[in-house]
Amino acid sequence: MTAHPIEQESYRILSERLDLSGLPPLSRAVVARVVHATADVALAGTMVLDEAQLRSAVAMLRDGAPVVADVTMVAAGITGRHARCFLDRVPRSGTGDEREVAGRAAPVTRSARAMRLAAAAHPVGAVFVIGCAPSALVELISLARAGELDPGLVIALPVGFVGAAESKSALRASGLPAISNAGERGGSAAAAAACNALIRIAEEGHGA
Repeated sequence: MTAHPIEQESYRILSERLDLSGLPPLSRAVVARVVHATADVALAGTMVLDEAQLRSAVAMLRDGAPVVADVTMVAAGITGRHARCFLDRVPRSGTGDEREVAGRAAPVTRSARAMRLAAAAHPVGAVFVIGCAPSALVELISLARAGELDPGLVIALPVGFVGAAESKSALRASGLPAISNAGERGGSAAAAAACNALIRIAEEGHGA
């Protein structure tokens, strides 16, 4: 696959500003693509990846593992593979569904409900990509803990001041195979970019 000249120049500049040579090849490819997509060099230092898990994910993608996104913006950013998003199947009006959060009843978000639908449709082996909604990640972890979901990989880079850092920390504590980062940084572009890096490697036949 031949990169566009602008992309080539962007990666050249990236290599001048950021030394990723200490990372193993798949981790390096993912981090480089995330930084390229966000122009946020500092994001590289927050990324948490496991090379063996990435190799496994590449093999699963090569074998046709489904890709599921938390929101349509993330799904739209994923190239080379159709990404499913279940958010449009959840009505905007509330259903009265609540759970205990910090000692008080709080409504379950549409993103969390969409994750329930996604887990029912793809209970085993899917690659889940979460770049917007911490509540979707929290629900995913809960479903996995309950034995209702066994993801092949969770790419979790939700962004924001409320719940993003905490949900990613909970993911790392869960033991699920994951790409995440520490802190509040992230976003749809970053999450989609991490997935795209693995898809490109799977399609090119390298790295697994």
